[in-house]
This record gives sequence, structure tokens and C-alpha cells, in this order.
Amino acid sequence: EYLREEVDGARAGVGLVGESPALARVLERIRLVAPTDANVLIQGPSGTGKELVSREIHRQSRRAERPLVQVNCAAIPAELYESEFFGHTRGAFTGATRDRAGRFAAAHGGTLFLDEIGEIPLSLQGKLLRVLQEGRYERVGEDRSREVDVRVIAATNRDLRREVEAGRFREDLYYRLDVFPIEVPALRERREDIVPLAEHFLRLAASREGRRPPRLGPGERRRLEAWDWPGNVRELQNAIERAFILWRGGPFRVELAGSAAREGHIVQLGALAKDPIATDAPILTEEEMRSLERENLRRVLAAAE
Repeated sequence: EYLREEVDGARAGVGLVGESPALARVLERIRLVAPTDANVLIQGPSGTGKELVSREIHRQSRRAERPLVQVNCAAIPAELYESEFFGHTRGAFTGATRDRAGRFAAAHGGTLFLDEIGEIPLSLQGKLLRVLQEGRYERVGEDRSREVDVRVIAATNRDLRREVEAGRFREDLYYRLDVFPIEVPALRERREDIVPLAEHFLRLAASREGRRPPRLGPGERRRLEAWDWPGNVRELQNAIERAFILWRGGPFRVELAGSAAREGHIVQLGALAKDPIATDAPILTEEEMRSLERENLRRVLAAAE
């Protein structure tokens, strides 16, 4: 069942792509920690690729031939956390019609990736800490203690240090997870990676449709590099895939964040009119120049009436 979930959710060919110094530092930390059994805490904004970092750590580890089991802690109902992690026996609670192994058992000998670790209820954090310290747990409705050999990689977009100070996260669990921290930077902090990532996502989109990928022109490359990408790599991937669906030949253009981007573009055009050599202003295509000229003529005619 878990294998079916993984196959259904997999995005083939998506990996750590880029050539920036920031990504190089992440890759170096992966290289250092992967051969060990140390727990890893991956932190960074949403959409930066923390799951891909966990996959790469597992791939380079000596557990690579064993399972990599992923759990999205934010997607589990509060009453099912214990069953999801540790499993349950038949009849343990209403709806428990059969035994279930749980994710720790599924990851035995391999790696357990706990995404959005900050969402785990405080009441369950003590039981999770015990598994990390002792390598033992009990299924819901069962008295027998079971042993497990699992390497844990956790990820969060929260500041867990502040969560500890606020009393929402156990300090002892934080230090147990934070053996080897890896910070994944936002995409705006690794702008050298934007164009390689965009071309990578273009090739993926084109291969799925059996089409040749379009070329990113110099102007479009500059537009992509100038955008702040608040949604990070995930936003870039979605924007490229959306643009490819709409592309019908000719120059390839990416709509940036829908209407909000168009409004921001108008503001930037105003800045360009005031300061023609502004370095942060966009470089316009011939069509955009004609459109700007038409709008200016309309305003002139309206003012002359």
C-alpha cells in the first residue's frame, strides 16, 4: 500500500538542479552527513525542495537499498498520529478492523522522513522522542514492545527554536532531531539556479507530452531571474508547466503569479518611465513597447479632449 502511494505521488526526474554557491553548500553538507546514521533536521521556506534533500541523503547513505518512508505530519488527523507512526492492532479503536504496521515498521532498516515535523502534537512528541532514544515502540492496543532501526530525517518551514521557546515543541526532541542541521535557502537567494531549474522543468513538461521543449530567450531568462519567487522552486515549476500548457509555438512566455504580477509589472513600467536606466526595471519586448506606446497615445488623446 505504501509503495502504491509513493508511485502515485512520485515526480520522475525532479532532482537537485543548480549551480549556485548556496546549493553547493547544501550538497556538501549532504555529502558529509549521508554516510552516517545521524538524524538530520532540514529547515527552509516552503517549496525549496526539502523533500529532495532527504531523498539525496538517503540515496547516498548505506541504507539506500532499504525503504525511504515519507510522512507528511501536517496531513494526519490528530487522533490518528499514534496509529500512523506506530501502527495498531485489530479492535484497538473504532474502525480498526485489521492490524496495521505503521510507518516506523515500514521504514525498519531504512530512513523515515518526517515532513512538517512542527505539526506533531505536543502530546505525541514524548513517544516520538522515546523511539529516537531507545529504538523501541508499542502499537496502539498492544503491550508488547517492538524494536526498530530507523534513521530519521525531519523537515520544517518553522523556526523550531522559537517553537521550543513558545512551549509548542519539546526541547529534548528538538536537540535529538537537530544533530546535523541543513538550511535550504529560498530561491531568491540562489538566482543562478533559476534558469537551469526552468529549463529542467521545461524538458520534463515537454517529455511528458512527447514534444520538443521551447527555448528560453534572453529576455525571458532575465524576467525569471528578476522575479522574487515567493513560492520558491514549487512556484517556478508550476509557472513553467502552466506556460507550457498554454504555449502554441513562438516565443515562450511565463506568466508570473497571475494578476498580481501584471499589476506589479505596471508599477515597474511606471518606474521605467520615471527612470529609463533603472537597473531593477524590466527589459521590454517589442510587443510590450508597442503596447506601452498605444497606452501613452490614448492618455494623450484623452487629455486633449
